[in-house]
Amino acid sequence: MFLSLPTLPDPPQRIVSLVPSVTELLYNLHLEAETAGITKFCVHPETWFRSKPRVGGTKTVHIEKVRALQPDLIIANREENVQEQINTLASEFPVWLTDIHNIPQALQMIDHIGRLTHRDALAEEWIQRIQKEIPSTLPDPIPAVYLIWKDPFMTIGGDTFINDMMRVAGFSNCFENQIRYPEITDEDIRNSGAQYILLSSEPYPFREKHLAYFRENFPEQQTILADGEYFSWYGSRMALAFPYFKELRAKSGNAI
Repeated sequence: MFLSLPTLPDPPQRIVSLVPSVTELLYNLHLEAETAGITKFCVHPETWFRSKPRVGGTKTVHIEKVRALQPDLIIANREENVQEQINTLASEFPVWLTDIHNIPQALQMIDHIGRLTHRDALAEEWIQRIQKEIPSTLPDPIPAVYLIWKDPFMTIGGDTFINDMMRVAGFSNCFENQIRYPEITDEDIRNSGAQYILLSSEPYPFREKHLAYFRENFPEQQTILADGEYFSWYGSRMALAFPYFKELRAKSGNAI
């Protein structure tokens, strides 16, 4: 799941986070002074978004801005960041690359960051808090399509973190037999057997204005707006995700 960890100061004093969900985790591990830089998509917490130096986007990292910060640890993600950019940074600075596909791996990542930053106890508290929220028994799964993009439509495969969060939320992914983020057509959605279409708020910002199209073109499915942060952020936000899933199921008329 992780690339081997390079030699680091003990603990690191200048961290650059290239992963929004990790940035929020660093905040919740009380690493305000140690976090030197974030991306423009690291919107939580808002105080950091407004005050911390930004080094570009997750896929458009400004290498010179990172160099100027002289980090002793860069935290990146295999999926969210661009390999060539990470390779360039890794030739100059210690880079820790995560690769998260399910909930157990996300919890392990929290534990590792806690140990790296000497926040072991805080990290364990967050892990326990998240585990406490995960339902011990899951409801009967509702077949659903989870859309992350339009023009073309893109969904999620069975090898993604979102797929695992859908499972715990009580939805079965109609495209779990595919990998990564396949493009699909209107006809694919109609033939998928889905009862629900979940429109994610990220990376494509599906909003209320998009509902009319889906209600007109997919009258057999119920379309629901879904907060993508709760489905795709694999840090401390997971503690809020499972209560949100209960609300989402209730909204669909299928309370957990």
